[in-house]
Amino acid sequence: MTVDASSRAASDLLFRCWQQGWKLPAIPDEMLPKTRADGYAVQAHLEERSAAPLFGWKIAATSLAGQAHIGVDGPLAGRILEERVLAPGTTVSLRGNEMKVAEPEFAFRMAEDLPPRPADYRQDEVLAAIGSLHPAIEVPDSRFEDFATAGEAQLLADNACAHQFAHGVAATAGWRELDLVAFAPTATVRRDGQVRLERTGLGANVLGDPLLALTWLANELSRQGITLRAGQMVTTGTCMVPVPVEPGDEVEVDFGVLGGLKLCFGP
Repeated sequence: MTVDASSRAASDLLFRCWQQGWKLPAIPDEMLPKTRADGYAVQAHLEERSAAPLFGWKIAATSLAGQAHIGVDGPLAGRILEERVLAPGTTVSLRGNEMKVAEPEFAFRMAEDLPPRPADYRQDEVLAAIGSLHPAIEVPDSRFEDFATAGEAQLLADNACAHQFAHGVAATAGWRELDLVAFAPTATVRRDGQVRLERTGLGANVLGDPLLALTWLANELSRQGITLRAGQMVTTGTCMVPVPVEPGDEVEVDFGVLGGLKLCFGP
């Protein structure tokens, strides 16, 4: 099997699992990605399956704890498909979702293209290309029975555990003047109107700074020859320990002056 045929076969398998809620022990040996580049090559075929232009990007493993949990030594990038974007207030089915967590995140919509180039982008250059900041919730999942032991290449092939995503309206506050590192969003889980869990996050949990995470993503794409495009949204990774959810839960995320949103969870 050629390299391209192997990548496509692995992508076909993972996409079927995603659509059907199936779980794999591992990608079969004959199509198994072995390197970071191999993993991204499998993931890239996802864009062919969407009827819409790519909505944006997610970043996984932006904390040391998250990296240790899945056995990687740095962040991973994944694609957000338009079909997997939810409106705030939506009731999300947990059918087939083994992770069962909600992840409050800082998300940025780009106003300018950041095309590939030899030199890395500086954070000030990336900041200047941002159009808006949005509170967001990612609902991740994996196509593997045990994502914690799947390894970097397979997790990249698995779209960095991307699944579903929702974002709030653009922040109207002057977010560029805020210290996002020290910003502390909260998440509240209610069931039948009663508070079941409360959790507080911190911008510093996102690779030290959500803007640093966004800069990492721009350079990760640049090294692959990919443009981070105007209009695309990047969600930068959870700013708190992922929030466990069960059917019947309502999760409300409060980013203070930056806004908020909620999702409901069903069977």
